[in-house]
Amino acid sequence: MHHVILGAGPAGVIAAETIRKNAPADVITLIGDEPDAPYSRMAIPYLLIGNIDESGTYLRKSASHFDDLRIKQVKSKVTRVDAAGKTLQLDDGGSISFDKLLIATGSHPVRPPIEGIDLPGVHPCWTLEDARAIQALAKPGARVLQMGAGFIGCIIMEALAARGVKLSVVEMGDRMVPRMMGPVAGGMIRDWCQAKGVQVFTGTRVEAISSASQSGAEKGLLGKLAAAVGLVSEKSEGALQVRLSNGQTVEADLVISATGVRPAIGFLEGSGITCLQGVLTDEHLQTNVPGIYAAGDCAEALDLVSGKTIVSAIQPNAAEQARVAALNMVGQKTSLKGVTQINVLDTLGLISTSFGLWEGVSGGQTAVLTDQAAGRHLSLQFKDDVMVGCNSVGWTDHVGVMRGLVEGQVHLGDWKDRLLHDPTQLMSAYLDCAQGQGRWSGAADERRR
Repeated sequence: MHHVILGAGPAGVIAAETIRKNAPADVITLIGDEPDAPYSRMAIPYLLIGNIDESGTYLRKSASHFDDLRIKQVKSKVTRVDAAGKTLQLDDGGSISFDKLLIATGSHPVRPPIEGIDLPGVHPCWTLEDARAIQALAKPGARVLQMGAGFIGCIIMEALAARGVKLSVVEMGDRMVPRMMGPVAGGMIRDWCQAKGVQVFTGTRVEAISSASQSGAEKGLLGKLAAAVGLVSEKSEGALQVRLSNGQTVEADLVISATGVRPAIGFLEGSGITCLQGVLTDEHLQTNVPGIYAAGDCAEALDLVSGKTIVSAIQPNAAEQARVAALNMVGQKTSLKGVTQINVLDTLGLISTSFGLWEGVSGGQTAVLTDQAAGRHLSLQFKDDVMVGCNSVGWTDHVGVMRGLVEGQVHLGDWKDRLLHDPTQLMSAYLDCAQGQGRWSGAADERRR
């Protein structure tokens, strides 16, 4: 049996190892489209901060790890999948046949349609190659403008701030982290960042990027004279000019594009494999084509809370999906319990969380507690007597309980009305309801705090 895995990130590596453990005699091929050893993108911010070197990002530390497990690695990009013929076409002209296939290609950065996006000094922050370019430019005191203040953007921002740069952030939404936080919570994160010295523009987009050294009004002696009398500012050599929709222009030595990611599934067009937002899977992580599976950031699986299929691009979900898919690939029928939307974010020292349907549901009820002076915000969302979502800012008490009540779909009974009156009684509600119903065990350790 030949198992082929597309994608050498965490999902792909975990799946390959799981297959080898449960099918010692099978053939495994792991295909990755980057020249580096399999690594974790989530470790790149730690690389930028300087806490680790490049080898610290590697998913497995032994250079012979994959050889020892008889996992063949192929460094190539898949351009086409022939599901019926069970073959893959590679960008070098070669092809690979398979018996079972796992699609674990993850995501790729969204490339915004902005004039100047391809100029030197403009980079995404997604690969080790990107990290090397950013390290070369993000020196202490460098002016850095980041496009995007979503979840990934805030993680990158944390690393940039640690490098001692002068940072500006531009977010199209009316608040920071708009897909994770409501207006009050997102506004609190913005205020926190600005208090930390970050210039934040919300409700603003980048309209164009240009090279300052090529700006006609700035060239030669006339440009220097104009700067001397204050008509224009004399620009730094090699700097970039970033024109914003609010009419301002910001000068930067480095522009980082962090405007979101999408599942990397374009190569599946015409394959016969059903894709919606991601590769659609069933409870076994199998696609509509028998023998072909998907896991990780490119997979679309059932969300237990909403009852809909979603792409939940977080590593814990990717790891569990990879394990379940791999077991099914070797004939051990296993079901995924479902995925949920889980986000825990550290933004320059401010912790925020978001679980489940944090925006609430039609006809539901909401409990909100906000202390602007203390920088704390808590929002709970209910459907009938079940807490279907929540988010928090600066509120680190019982985060595991918050997640557990949402994921466990715990029926709160009278506790729902008590939480509407006092949202801080989460632990008591958990102890009285969740444990008695046997719905969740992951938060039990909080009792010992």
